Amino acid sequence: MLYIVATPIGNLEDITMRAIRTLKEVNLIAAEDTRTSGILLKKYEIATPMISFHAHSDDRKVVELIEKMKAGQNVALISDAGTPGISDPGFKLVRAAREAGVAVIPIPGPSAFLTALSGSGLPINRFLYLGFLPMKKGRQTMLKSLQEEGRTIVFYESPHRLLKTLGEFSEYFPERKLVLARELTKIFEEFLSGTPAELYEHFQKKSPKGEFVIIMAGKDFQQED
Repeated sequence: MLYIVATPIGNLEDITMRAIRTLKEVNLIAAEDTRTSGILLKKYEIATPMISFHAHSDDRKVVELIEKMKAGQNVALISDAGTPGISDPGFKLVRAAREAGVAVIPIPGPSAFLTALSGSGLPINRFLYLGFLPMKKGRQTMLKSLQEEGRTIVFYESPHRLLKTLGEFSEYFPERKLVLARELTKIFEEFLSGTPAELYEHFQKKSPKGEFVIIMAGKDFQQED
């Protein structure tokens, strides 16, 4: 079996009892970064062996894991933080497992973009999650295509690209309300809101730190909705 196990996005206490039990009982844990995951496993006295499985793993690693599961081993897939398959390569292993007839069992838990949405104050009955914006090719085309989007839109962004992104949002979405969430579930958790220009000015004065979730109101959002 393949277990898809969500792990904390910051605060290590946010793991579920079911996730802990699963990680203890499986034969092998496929981790995005064994060093990062090792901190979590040590805290909860989980001694299960780990193998690395990340964005640079080739197809041979997928085949290796599938062969282990077809031979009767149970494998848990975890990412550095949150739910595997969201902005990480976990979907490749899940797809291969299903194609091979291996049972896939998700163990639900934390996700950064859902955590940010729940505290944003923007409508979340309908939303569009886009992960990280394209670095170069297709970036401007995507931004233009979102100018008429009526749903709340969610992005991930790194601190060293935040000002560039806010500058572009000031051009394409000058009046839209943004909510920025950073360091979610950690000591310095913070939610900031404003127009792209207002937030750009804020982070010109205060250097961005931590990973960001950017939540943008849809085109027709009204404050009183």
